Amino acid sequence: MAEPFNLVLVHPEIPQNTGGIGRLCVSTGSRLHLIKPLGFSLDDRYVKRAGMDYWPHVELTLYENWTEFLERNPGAELYFFSTKTDRSFWKCEYRPGSFLVFGNEGSGLPPHFYVDYADRMYTIPMTGSFFRSLNLANSAAIALYEGLRRLALG
Repeated sequence: MAEPFNLVLVHPEIPQNTGGIGRLCVSTGSRLHLIKPLGFSLDDRYVKRAGMDYWPHVELTLYENWTEFLERNPGAELYFFSTKTDRSFWKCEYRPGSFLVFGNEGSGLPPHFYVDYADRMYTIPMTGSFFRSLNLANSAAIALYEGLRRLALG
């Protein structure tokens, strides 16, 4: 199998989403990276409940901040997902081992990301008449499975 994908959550706030994304990572052989501050404790029962019996098997790396993440992952192929851009994720290049980066549930990615990484920013199209954004765990699953589909097609 190709090198696994990496899901990165920047300052996640809702433990159930992080637990569900951890479960997604275990189910796909992907790695989970969490950038502090977190809006909850990793001992939180909601994280464990959402992650079910998968949580102990999550390949998890925790970082104090974005700078530490970059230092520990030099040369990482980064793709950012947000509702605050127009480039569809259908145009994302997805490569084995890519890092798929998501902001938090309340405010998304930090403002400077939209300048620093403008050329790597993608959105999941939504056509409904009433929407703000998809749930973070759903967005992570959609983006990850599109990457897995692309790699499977070669």
